[in-house]
Amino acid sequence: MSEREEQSVQAVRVKVPPFWPNEPALWFAQLEGQFALANITVDATKYNYVIANLDIKYITEIKDIIKNPPAADKYEKVKAELIARLSVSQEQRVRQLLTHEDIGDRKPSQFLRHLQNLAGPNVPDDFVRSLWSSRLPTHIQVILASQQKSTLEELAKLADTVSDVIGTQQVHELAAPTANNEVCELKRAVDELTRQVAALSSPPHAQLSRARSRPHERHGWRHRSRSPAYIPAADTLCWYHRKFREKSTKCREPCFFSRNSVTGNESGSQ
Repeated sequence: MSEREEQSVQAVRVKVPPFWPNEPALWFAQLEGQFALANITVDATKYNYVIANLDIKYITEIKDIIKNPPAADKYEKVKAELIARLSVSQEQRVRQLLTHEDIGDRKPSQFLRHLQNLAGPNVPDDFVRSLWSSRLPTHIQVILASQQKSTLEELAKLADTVSDVIGTQQVHELAAPTANNEVCELKRAVDELTRQVAALSSPPHAQLSRARSRPHERHGWRHRSRSPAYIPAADTLCWYHRKFREKSTKCREPCFFSRNSVTGNESGSQ
């Protein structure tokens, strides 16, 4: 069996991963690992694997090469152009690193790895460290500032620990006042309800005594507030008071107001 025929048989074992447009160089690295496992070395075979596993929108990025492929090193040409055309330039990565990135809901270590990926290998670690720490919550920055001799990985682990501990405490602190407020509101509502029930259940003579103790109610029904403390039953009133209530200018015995001198009017017609 020739080398080309052997590779055709072994090629069946190649598992091409889905294309990663955001990380084309990493995709090619994984693909080349599959080529190595299958002992594929022929340039044309590798080239055909690439173009056979690209979606149409990514093939259009290199359509000029596909229409006019080079005579040799077709795979390397396609690889280089896809990486160059789909990868964000280093300048754009650094600009994004400087202006747009924030920790969001990521853990500090996850945020650090994200910044490192954006920075790439050419950005110094000291720069990434300074940028990363400056965008962490203030309470974490204070703790990391005292760890000048720690490595970046050690700082990331420490920041995760601080974030977990302080984050949990803050949740409890925020939840506690809410619970306390609800308890206080409930207690006030119960106290008010108890007071109202006690007032309603008081005997009539006690309510009448409270009414007499109020200065503005001592001079008769006509000067009482619109909500009297005690309204006597209809069968204890004379015809005038049953008919006209507080507007009555006359009274006849037997009448509650005549007996208790509430109206201040004399019995009989006026």
